[in-house]
Order: sequence, then structure tokens, then C-alpha cells
Amino acid sequence: MTQAPADVVMVRPHAFSPNPLTAADNAFQSRTPITSPELIAKAAFDEVTAVVERLESVGVRVHLFDDFGDHLPDSVFPNNWFSTHSDGRVAVYPMYSPNRRGERRDDIVTALRARFRVSAIHDYSVLEDEDLYLEGTGAMVLDHVNRTAYIARSFRANDRAISQVCRDLGYTPIVFTTTDQRGTPIYHTNVMMSVGTSLALVGLDAIPDTDERSSVEHRLLASGHEIVPLTHEQIDEFAGNAIEVQGSEGLHLVLSERAFASLTVAQRAAISRHAQLLPVAVPTIELAGGSVRCMIAGVHLPERPLGVFALPGLTGSASVLGE
Repeated sequence: MTQAPADVVMVRPHAFSPNPLTAADNAFQSRTPITSPELIAKAAFDEVTAVVERLESVGVRVHLFDDFGDHLPDSVFPNNWFSTHSDGRVAVYPMYSPNRRGERRDDIVTALRARFRVSAIHDYSVLEDEDLYLEGTGAMVLDHVNRTAYIARSFRANDRAISQVCRDLGYTPIVFTTTDQRGTPIYHTNVMMSVGTSLALVGLDAIPDTDERSSVEHRLLASGHEIVPLTHEQIDEFAGNAIEVQGSEGLHLVLSERAFASLTVAQRAAISRHAQLLPVAVPTIELAGGSVRCMIAGVHLPERPLGVFALPGLTGSASVLGE
């Protein structure tokens, strides 16, 4: 079991735009697009293409899917609707905004099953009927090796959903309250926290309760992580929205150029002891209130042996595929 995926899923949008239905609780989202919708969409398309090329240049295997629809403004952020796990399980999550629910795609799950071993599919989307939400690895920052789920309370991380998912998938939830420098709860955990193999970037100052802050800090230290604390200002620059990936020559921490620019020399040196920094330019996509981590869904599934092919995709809660 490893923390840094060597395979990732990305979605390239053809009609990207900041989502008006997510602006209410996403303080990172731009309220004023700087140019025409057509130019924004084209720029986002080009940014995803460039990130894919950059990841592939260091040996990360990118499974790229295009979104040709014009009613899914946030489809570029697939990590919110599914996660994958080393025991072969795939989890599909309940989404807070109705216009994001169409991002869940059977063809992506089917494609993963063709390349990787999938033992079960846990479909939690039915929780939307009860207004219970848990937006994947946006709402949860998962330490896959130490089986810990770090979760900031928000509309997008319901306690009942947290309990069910963590129990089913075998993670210990560490739940805490956050506030940004404006006093607003942070909408997704992965904009203030990133956990790698032996490194964690965390906005500890965004956790006002001292007991909860200590719980997060002690859990990370006990699991062998060096903590790089982030300031409120750095969180606003998406410094927490980073992901560690496995390349052909070692670990890389992928983050936006904006996030990279906000880090101090000492922070960059600390990170570089654990992974090579890999900044990429995604200024248009960041208008939607997410950055590089949100764009990349890690694949933690075991690979299939050569010559073995998957059956057609199954649906339903925890559908066991008999492998």
C-alpha cells in the first residue's frame, strides 16, 4: 500500500466556468470572471492539457477523459465524486450541488475496471435523497497507509455520511472545525491540508479549537509525517491544495504556480526533503475555487495481470464483483 499514486484520473472540460451553485460556501471561488465564457472555457481546456503533459513528462500515468457537456461547470474536479483504494474498492460519493451530480460517470469506472482490479463499488450517492453529503477526497484528506481520514466540518461533509463511509472503508475519522481568516468555515479539507508519504502541509491556524488542532497534529506526527504549517494567506493561495504522486524517478508534490509562489524558501526546502516540487499553471481553473489537488483523482487500485479483462460495470451499493 502506498500513499502517492502512480496513476491518476483527470477530466478535461470543454465548457468550464465557475459554478454559481457552489459560490455560497466556497470563499475561494471568483465572483467576477475576468473574460468571456468562451475564453474561460478554452483557457481551462488548455491548462488541463498542459498539466497532463507535465505529469506524463515525469512518469505519472494519466487516464484522461474529456467532458463535452455544457451543464457541468465543475467536471474538471473528479476527486469529489469518487475515490479508489488498494483493496480494490471504489467509492462513489453524494454531492452537495445538484448540478455537480452529473459528473459521476459510469464510463470512467468501467475504464478503471478494465485496467485495474475492482473488488467492490460502494455507491453512496443515494444519501443525497436525505440531504447527506460527503464530497470525496475534497471533503476527506485520506492517509491511505495509516487508514486515517482528516475531515473539516462543512455542508459538504455530513457526520452520518462520514461515519458510514469511514466504517465501510476502514478509516479512522479525525473531524475538526475550521475557519479561514474571514471567519468562514473552509468548504473542503483539501484546500487547507495535504498528506503525502512522509510530509503534511497543514493550515493548523485554521483549526481554532486547541484540542482538535492537537489531535490533527499528534496523529500526523505519530504516523511519521513532517508537518509544514501553512498560514491563512497561503491557504488562500491554494498552498494546501497539493497532491503527492509517484513518478518514474521518485515522488513529486504537484501544486499550482500560485501556491508555489506563496511558499517560503524554508518551506520549499522542507518539502524538497520528501518530494520534488512540481508547480503547474492553472489560474483559470482556480477561478472556480479549486486547484491542482481537486483536478487529480489518484488511482490506488491494484493493477490487473496482463491479458485479464473486466466484465461490464456493475451498479448498486457495494456490488461485489467476485474477484
